[in-house]
Amino acid sequence: MVKVSFQGERGAYSEAAARSFFTDEIETIPLPTFAEVLESTDKDKTEYSVLPVENSLEGSVGESYDLLYSTKLNVMGEIYHRIEHCLIGNGKLDEVDTVYSHPQALGQCRNFIQKKNMKTVPTYDTAGSVRIIKEINKGNVSCIASKSASEIYNMPIISENIADNLNNYTRFLVLSKNTSDETGNDKTSIIFSIKHEPGSLFRIIEKFHNYDINLTKIESRPTKSTNWEYNFYVDFEGHSNNSKISEMLNKIKDETLFMKILGSYPSAKLD
Repeated sequence: MVKVSFQGERGAYSEAAARSFFTDEIETIPLPTFAEVLESTDKDKTEYSVLPVENSLEGSVGESYDLLYSTKLNVMGEIYHRIEHCLIGNGKLDEVDTVYSHPQALGQCRNFIQKKNMKTVPTYDTAGSVRIIKEINKGNVSCIASKSASEIYNMPIISENIADNLNNYTRFLVLSKNTSDETGNDKTSIIFSIKHEPGSLFRIIEKFHNYDINLTKIESRPTKSTNWEYNFYVDFEGHSNNSKISEMLNKIKDETLFMKILGSYPSAKLD
C-alpha cells in the first residue's frame, strides 16, 4: 500500500486532503513537522508528502514555501480541500472562554473568536488541539478542528461552520521523487531570485507575456541568507516538458541569479 506523510495528528485537514487526492487506498503517516514530512519521502519511508501552501482566507503558509526552496522532491500534484471548522469541547458555547488551534485556523475564525471574546492558544495542529483539550478536560476550554477530528477523539462539537467565510479552501501540494507527465491541463511551479537592479523582475514577467503564458501566482519570500533579498515563487499554466515552456524557462534562467523548477503537475479545480 502506498504510504503518504502529512503534518499533524489523525483527523488533520492534511490527512483528509491526502485521502481526497489519491483514488486508491493509502496508508497515511502523521508526523510532527513539515520538515519531517518531506524528509520521510526523501528517505523513502513514504512515497508521497502532502504540504499545505496557501489558504483562501489567510494566504500563504510561509514555512511550506521555505521548505520548497530546499527540498529535492518534485511537486507532482495539487488539490484544493474545503475547510469546515468546528468548535469542539465538553462545555456549552456560553461557558467557553479559551480556544486552542493551529494559527491558520484561529485566523480563519477570527470574527467568531472576537465576537465570543475568547482567549486564543496557538498549537502545532488542528487535530492535535482536540487531543490537548481532551486531556485538559475543562468546560471553558475548546478548540477548532474538523468534524472527523472530533469523531476520532470522541469529543463533542459545540458549533459547526465557524469560519469567517464558509468558502474556505486550502491548497495542498503533493510531492514525491516521481514526476507527472504532461496532460494538456497542467501547471508549473518555479522559484527564482534576481539581481537588485531596475527592471530585473519586469524582464522576467515580460517573458510570460511574450510567450503567451498565463502566470497564475507570484509571491516573494525572504531568502534567509541576505537581508532584504527575496526569492520569487511563481505558478503558471503549462508543463515544463512542453517545448514553448522549456524555451521560455531557459530565457528566464538567463535573467536570474538562481532558478529551480519545483515541478509540473495536473491543475486541480475547486470542488
